[in-house]
This record gives sequence, C-alpha cells and structure tokens, in this order.
Amino acid sequence: MSPVDSAVGVVERAPEVEEERPAPPPANRPAQRTRWPLRRIINVSVGALALFCLAAIAIGTFALADLADARARVVERIDPAQQEAQRLEAALVNQETGVRGYSLGAERDLLEPYTLGLAAERDAVERLEPTLGEFPAAARTLREAIDRADNWRVSYAEPAIAVVDTTGEPTVTTTSVDSGRIYFDAVRSSVAQLQAHLTGARAAATAALQTSATTLNVVCVVIAAAFALIVVALAVGLRRAAIRPVARLAEEVRTVAGGDFSHRVEQSGPTEVHDLGADVNLMRERILHELSAVRTAHAELDAQTQDLERSNAELEQFAYVASHDLQEPLRKVASFCQLLQRRYSGQLDERADKYIEFAVDGAKRMQDLINDLLAFSRVGRVVRESAEVSCSAVLEQAKANLATAIEQSGATIEAAELPTVRAEVPLLTAVFQNLVSNALKFRGEGAPHIVVDAHRDGEFWGFSFTDNGIGIEADYAERIFVIFQRLHGKGDYPGTGIGLAMCRKIIEYHGGRIWLDTEHDGGARFRFTLPALAGSTDEENDTDG
Repeated sequence: MSPVDSAVGVVERAPEVEEERPAPPPANRPAQRTRWPLRRIINVSVGALALFCLAAIAIGTFALADLADARARVVERIDPAQQEAQRLEAALVNQETGVRGYSLGAERDLLEPYTLGLAAERDAVERLEPTLGEFPAAARTLREAIDRADNWRVSYAEPAIAVVDTTGEPTVTTTSVDSGRIYFDAVRSSVAQLQAHLTGARAAATAALQTSATTLNVVCVVIAAAFALIVVALAVGLRRAAIRPVARLAEEVRTVAGGDFSHRVEQSGPTEVHDLGADVNLMRERILHELSAVRTAHAELDAQTQDLERSNAELEQFAYVASHDLQEPLRKVASFCQLLQRRYSGQLDERADKYIEFAVDGAKRMQDLINDLLAFSRVGRVVRESAEVSCSAVLEQAKANLATAIEQSGATIEAAELPTVRAEVPLLTAVFQNLVSNALKFRGEGAPHIVVDAHRDGEFWGFSFTDNGIGIEADYAERIFVIFQRLHGKGDYPGTGIGLAMCRKIIEYHGGRIWLDTEHDGGARFRFTLPALAGSTDEENDTDG
C-alpha cells in the first residue's frame, strides 16, 4: 500500500460521530422565569464595583498627579533655582571683593576671589537658566543681572585690574570707588529682584502643594469610606441572592451523592441554581452512559492516532524518495537544454531560442524547488549535534554565502553584538541567510540597509532583522510563513516560497518562535526568539548597549 493510500484508508476508517442531542428540559422546570440569572447578579455586582474602582482610580490618580506636580514644582524647580540664585549672588560679591582687595593691596593673590567668582558665576547661570523656563519674569531678571554684571566688569573691574597690573601700585580713588559701587549696586538690585521673584513663586507653589495634599487626603478618605460601603452592600446582596441558595443546593447534592437517590432536590435561588437542582437527577442517569461512550471514543482515537503516525512516516519517506528520484531526470533535462542553448543559440529563430530559454529556466526552478523541499523535510528529521554557537559568527557565514548578492545590490548590514546560543549551526545559518536574502530581494529604490539586533527577554534572546525594502502588509503576516505562499509573481521576484516557512520550522524546532512586526513602518522587520543558554544571566552577552 502506498503512503497516500494508507492516509486515505485512515480517513475512510474513521467512524461517524453521531451528533449529541441535548437532553430535554426537566418536567419540573417552570415555563417562565422571574428570577435573575446568577450571571447577571455577578455581572451587575462586579460591574458596579469595577465602575467605582475605575472612578476611584481616575480621581485618585488625578489628585496624586496634581500633588506630584506641585511637589516637583517646589522641590525640583523652585528650590534649586533659589539655591543657584544665592550662589550667583555670592559669586558676584566675591568678584567685587577680589577687585577691591587687588586695587587696595596690588598683590596678585588678592585677585583670586575675582577669578573663582567668575567660574562660580558661569556655573550658577548654567544651572539656573534651565530651571526658569516657567518663570519668564525671573528669567528676564536673570538676564538683566548677567548684563549688569558684564557691564560692571567691562566698565570698572577689568580697567581697575589693568591699571594695577600696569603700575604695580594701588590705584584706589574716591571717584573709582564711587563708580564701582554704582555699577555693582545695579547688579545687586537685579539679583535681589531675581530672588524676590523666586520667593514669590515658591510661596505660591507651596500654597498649591498644601491644597493638593489636602485634596488628596479628602479624596482618599471618601474613596475608602465609599469602597467599604459598596463592599458591605455587595457582600450582603450576594450572600442573600446567590451564596445561600448555592449552599442549600450543595447540601441537597451531597445527600444524593451519599446514596439517597430518591431524595428530591429543592429548587430555589437564581435561574442557574434553580435549573441545576432540576438537572441533578438527569446528570446522575447520564454519567454511566457518557463514561462508557468516552472510553469507547478514546480507544478508537488511539487506534486512529497510531494509523496517522504510521501514515505520516510513510508520507515523509515517500516525499524524500520521490524528491531524490526526480533529481536525476530533471538534471538530464536541465543539462541537455543548456547544451541546446549553448550549441544552437543564434542558429535557430528567435522563438526557438526563447523556448529553449524557457525550458532551461523551468528546469532550474524545478531543481531549486526540489532542493528547498528536501531541506524543508530534513528540518527536525535529520538531527545533527547542537552546539554553543556565536550568532555573530553565524551572521558572518550567511553574509559570506550571499557575498555576490550583497556586492551587486550595494547593501549594508549593521549588526549589534549578538549572543551565543545552542543550536544546529547549518539550520541557524539558513535562518540568517534567508532573512538577509529576503531583504536583498525585496529591496526598495535605494540600496538595501539591514539592521540585525538582539536583546534579552527573560529566558529567551529576542532577535530582529530590519530592512528598508518594500515592506509587507499586516494582512499577510501569517500567510508569508505558509509553504508555497507568495505575495508576488515569479516574474517580479524569483523564489520558491519556502524560505520563510523553513525559517519558522527551524526556529520552532529550536524552541523559539518567529513573526512579522506589523507595527514597523518603512520596510519589513522580522522578529524571532531562541532559548538562552542555561545558567546565563541578563548581563551576559548584553547587546542593549
């Protein structure tokens, strides 16, 4: 018997399954029900509690966010701004002290406060400016203070220092002192105004923070009280409407289960509990019958499973042998067609040359298809020894196999540091090679650019292959992994339609999964996972950096 006949025989021997007819309703069921079903009782109760929880979460989140924003305004923006404003004032005072001391003493060491003050001023301004984005008045005052400080340095400080540097003698005069004081008093005034702006802003923000804290406390108390009332109400209602009837039914059922099969189960409570009491007797009578039917079905299913396993094994062997037997005549057809093409090219008319070309191309495509089918059938059937392999080395081997196509297309492949996994090297190389080949084949107008990345995801490594090609629509995310499924004609893009199906089979054989990232735009992105090495940690072979 051939493998195909064997598979057909299995299907023919499958017994017909009679459609199970529902049992008639018990005679003591009421024709009309005025009770609420247990499902509705629970849904209404849970729905009311869920609505309250959602409302409470929304209100609490809003109040908490308002409190966090008010606190961040005070702690993260205003307080640092006040500290930097004080540093700025101290830096300016140090500069004025250094210039005055140098003018009085004419010693270079006395100028050090001025030099340190300049650096401190620049640092304070750099730290202060980003914190004043929401305080435009303070920002304008800061700019005014900086301008006045620059004016003081240009108009007084630097000329005074230059005079002492030139003469080497103290140069303090009443006129110069008064002039310097006038310039620096303007600086002090701007800094004082800046601090006044910040003090006012802090007072307002502190008041808002206190208000937000009070609001949050009130909201929490109200939510807690309302939640307690709702829980108590739901508990009492559910106990009265559902729990008590169910408890009574459980006692009745235990009486029947104890052997008193003549005991009549009382019917009360929600619709489901009421009907369940009426169905207990029918259930008891059907249990033995159903158990016998299930045992018979299991026996038949086991027999069918064994037949199908044997049929599948025979079909695999048939496909393998048939593919090998097809290789020889196909190789002869391809060889002689190529001989005809080389020997008689140009000697026949144009149509004959085209026919020969069609024959050669068809033979080559048939050879590719048979080879791909053989490779697909070997995955998981021809087991090789797995080993720890660097995915970076696998990618390099795939690039070497596709070196000609990469060079012709002008493609660039960008890869992060890839991890080490346990796999069969030829199979994993085939996955990398197929994904890179797809990116080269389905490229856009520009040169292909492929990005290979990996990251740790729990017990697995997650890989991604991203290209800038024509992309794949989300509707075809599953179809592309089915064998022989093509989205384009053979004339547009060559291939057998087996590559991605083989990738899925190899990845699943290694314990992972592969899929198309439908959220990615501007090309295609394939993702797949592989188990991480036993005992490895998230820090080992980390590729996030």
